Amino acid sequence: MKLLKYLLVGFIFGIVLTKSEAVSWYRIYEMFHFQSFHMYGIIMTAVVTGIIGIQIIKRKQLKDIKGKPIEIQDKEIGNARYWIGGTLFGLGWALVGSCPGPIFILLGAGFLSVGLILVGATLGTFLYGVFKDKLPH
Repeated sequence: MKLLKYLLVGFIFGIVLTKSEAVSWYRIYEMFHFQSFHMYGIIMTAVVTGIIGIQIIKRKQLKDIKGKPIEIQDKEIGNARYWIGGTLFGLGWALVGSCPGPIFILLGAGFLSVGLILVGATLGTFLYGVFKDKLPH
């Protein structure tokens, strides 16, 4: 029964991203060509929502679903890993027209060719796990 609420939130998230056209390849294409504010507006809304949510968690000292305090660790100082990781993420996003979350939404919407993107994302995640100790962190 606990998993049902997560499934429901996932469905709602998928519907919101679909209706807002955040999963649209054309909208992503426009974003990377600086032709439209649409995707930047969605991303900034998510960033602001996240900032507000984190501040509420910290100030009200909220607990997780198991009753344990939520601890948000500070980010480690470093530039190279953020620039390298962000560049790789952005290149992958631009090349395939989808970031990781919408891959599942597009699959659920019947775009089966996105399965290849899911295989690539999974393979990339696996390779990161293999080489993470040798990468600059």
